[in-house]
Amino acid sequence: MKKTLSRRARLATGGAVLAAVAAGTFGTVAANASPPEAAQDSAVSAAPAAAAGKRDTTTSTHLTIDAATEAARAALKAAGKEGQRVTVAVVDRNGNTILTMRGDGAGPQSYESAEKKAYTAVSWNAPTSELEGRLENAPNLKDIPGTLFLGGGVPVTAGKAPIAGIGVAGAPSGTLDEKFARAGAAVLN
Repeated sequence: MKKTLSRRARLATGGAVLAAVAAGTFGTVAANASPPEAAQDSAVSAAPAAAAGKRDTTTSTHLTIDAATEAARAALKAAGKEGQRVTVAVVDRNGNTILTMRGDGAGPQSYESAEKKAYTAVSWNAPTSELEGRLENAPNLKDIPGTLFLGGGVPVTAGKAPIAGIGVAGAPSGTLDEKFARAGAAVLN
């Protein structure tokens, strides 16, 4: 048998529930709120940033996106003059890709290969065609992740220090790939 509450009992019960919910919400908000003085105190007590001394830092030179784009376009143009469909990648000193341009009709494998050649060239500050010969004496070099010891990558330097790498892939030989990479690097001088 269902017991029915009077209107007065329902209002009193509803009001009590509403008051309990409101008190709980207010209590939660009040517990999380901080007086303005506490906020200021925590800002004042925050530790200042540590300043590194000059002997603790280095400065490096980086290729701009405009220069990387100019070099990539020059490499694509050189390849196009010889009817080759290639991809060109330019990486920074740390091996991070600045840009990759896939030429019209370049094969799908050329994208990753171009990036790896550029990374390899900047990592060793040497053209990848020269690095191919090192595999005879150190065959495990090819096992280093992200590298590709095939012709087609050239470093870009500033004051003899490597600042970027240009990699080209997609031509029928590493010699051609490297020729086009060198054409890209040549516009930066």
